[in-house]
Amino acid sequence: MKVIITGSTGMVGKGVLLECLESVEVSEVLVANRSKLDMEHPKLKELIIPDFYDLSKQEEWLAGYDACYFCLGTTAVGKTEEQYTRITYDLTLHFAKTVLKMNPNMVFTYVSGVGTSTEMNARMMWANVKGRTENDLLRLSFKDAYMFRPGMILPMKGIRSKMWYQYLYDIMRPFYPLFRKSSSITDTVRIGQAMLNVTLHGNEKKILEPEDINEVANQSS
Repeated sequence: MKVIITGSTGMVGKGVLLECLESVEVSEVLVANRSKLDMEHPKLKELIIPDFYDLSKQEEWLAGYDACYFCLGTTAVGKTEEQYTRITYDLTLHFAKTVLKMNPNMVFTYVSGVGTSTEMNARMMWANVKGRTENDLLRLSFKDAYMFRPGMILPMKGIRSKMWYQYLYDIMRPFYPLFRKSSSITDTVRIGQAMLNVTLHGNEKKILEPEDINEVANQSS
């Protein structure tokens, strides 16, 4: 299986990347990022995309893949709804439609978040924008599509968040074994394993909350 990963310089994307590189089911991983990942592996290919809103020069590089794990995202803090929509909705749908055109039999997985509103009636702007994004991704003609809604995510295998709250992870690290027992908390390993499992085996649920992500991840153990 050959897969594309976006956002692999972030915590979730890096976690998914590590699981894909370790999986015997994955023969090739293409990371599509704005900046260089600075990592080497026999399975790994890298595609630098300066402008995710214009993929005309990268289309051919995005052909021939079985799955896409879209982990690219941004915070809504400090952004207007228009700004957040352009990144969260416009960019995501443009990328999804492009890889679908190049790979009609692709499985597409999008990382959303707990609290996302499919009905788009939440008080929080970001929840409605992500809900719209999920809805329209599910309407596309992918072979299959899944919306992952993690809540608290524990970084594993040496992964560190770029965000300010990394220091909280450092403080909480001794308690990770306890946190991992909670069905409402997931981690970068289980997110990656769950993405691989829904791609390989499918899943009845198309929108996966933290408990669902952990359950699907455990199917590989």
